[in-house]
Amino acid sequence: MNNAPQVQTPRTGGQIVVDALLQHGVDTAFTVPGESFLPILDALHDARESVRLIVCRHESPASHMSEAYGKLTGKPGICLVTRGPGATQASIGVHTAAQDSTPMILLVGQVNSQYLGREAWQEIDVARVFGPIAKWATQIERVQDIPAVMREAFHIATSGRPGPVVIAMPEDILYEQAIVSDVEPQPRVPALASAAQLTRLQEMLSRAARPLMILGGSGWSPASCDAMRQFIERFELPVCTSFRRQDLFDNLHPQYAGSLGIGVAEQLAQRVREADLILAFGTRLGETTTSEYQLLQAPRPVQTLVHMHSGADELGRVYQADLAIHADMPAFAHALAQLQAQESKPWAQAVIAGHDDYLQTLAPTPMPGALNMAEVVTWLRQRLPADSIITNGAGNYTSWVHRFYAWRQTQTQLAPISGAMGYGVPAAIAAQVVYPQRTVVCFAGDGCFLMSGQELATVRQYKLPIVFIVVNNGMYGSIRMHQEMNFPGKVFATDLENPDFVALAKAYGLHSALVECTQDFAAAFENAVNCGGAALLELRIDPQAITPRTTLAALREKALRKS
Repeated sequence: MNNAPQVQTPRTGGQIVVDALLQHGVDTAFTVPGESFLPILDALHDARESVRLIVCRHESPASHMSEAYGKLTGKPGICLVTRGPGATQASIGVHTAAQDSTPMILLVGQVNSQYLGREAWQEIDVARVFGPIAKWATQIERVQDIPAVMREAFHIATSGRPGPVVIAMPEDILYEQAIVSDVEPQPRVPALASAAQLTRLQEMLSRAARPLMILGGSGWSPASCDAMRQFIERFELPVCTSFRRQDLFDNLHPQYAGSLGIGVAEQLAQRVREADLILAFGTRLGETTTSEYQLLQAPRPVQTLVHMHSGADELGRVYQADLAIHADMPAFAHALAQLQAQESKPWAQAVIAGHDDYLQTLAPTPMPGALNMAEVVTWLRQRLPADSIITNGAGNYTSWVHRFYAWRQTQTQLAPISGAMGYGVPAAIAAQVVYPQRTVVCFAGDGCFLMSGQELATVRQYKLPIVFIVVNNGMYGSIRMHQEMNFPGKVFATDLENPDFVALAKAYGLHSALVECTQDFAAAFENAVNCGGAALLELRIDPQAITPRTTLAALREKALRKS
């Protein structure tokens, strides 16, 4: 039975779209406005007390803001862009949402329906362009179809493995008026683990001597993380997190063994290899998490594998598990929390050793130059509140953040598993919009920052007190690293001529400061936090400091010896 309001008066297609957003609980949307969807903007004007519209400077950050919103809330992030250039520029957020399993809906203003297929101005075939990367890409054909299409969009974006949906909306349909009733949201039907699967999982644990849990994926909430923690503590299991999902388990909990991903600690990698039972919950076990599918060999790992995932298509796609479980994370975590553990746990000493090994990786390592990123991140780890949100994009600067920071609770890490540069700035904006009372810190490399740095204007417009830390080494560091490893000494196309980041931030109205020595960072950060608004700190580091473990010179020398 449809309990949605039965509308008896004509509405424009744009109004019907906005009413559908309200029906599905949307409270925030991100946009770069376009004339192709003015009726939606008009309807959002009238709904401005219910839906906060964040106007951005470029569609790429706008789409990443909506993706980050989806990560934080579990609800689809909403992004509105125009056809052609707007849609294609927003495609990076769609790709990130797909690879990061994030619910998101991209609404694209389309050319008039009578012009479709003629290559009208800025026309794009949304279904063909976005079909390969979105969970669903479609186009509204009639104004009467809008409520049903929107309902299906929210359902697809959040069901199974979450992901992005893209909807093209012809301009004339948005202006057209019709009497159309709203459609209530489709109830989510969670996938549940069977009693037989849970019993078998208990039996496998009872036979294990060296179990290891890997937590990852999306669909988590504070409640499901808490339920999973209860299970982990009851069974006294060692646990690690997948790439850029470090906030799923308290990193300082005595059962935490570290994070898998780029630059994984060798002790942890060895524990994965030596495990006789891997419990992979939520994670797809992707290339980065598994060190190019070597820690767990594909398709058949040496270790006994229990693989639980919310997307049925992910089970068996890469790995043949001994026990495959299709389930939604909240329901699965709650079911695990009810299980009773066996008395004998022969892995108790391994748990202690695993956490001790992890704690050792938090000790700052030396690096060339006067500013040591390990010590900077260590200071932040000790100073920031546990609910602070840390964002970053892609680049070698992230290796210091991921290694030396410790996440204490869920929904505090926003980082693209897709490896998209330019993500940190828009993600920080979304985080501060969702949680205005929390501390939000964005890390960005110099190359990473300039891909979305224009959004400092958005930060200023909405008065968001974010602290941006720009790590400047004058190069595309990650690419330079691989260049030296594969073509030593032949430096080309990786140097950067940067602006004065401090002056740039001041031009946007932000507090800003240059930090060149480790001992100057603490005072600079405190001034940034207490400035009364947003702030940017430019950290200049020695270009030789390419990772926490090595230098460019060392990589070049090693590569030359091999050649």
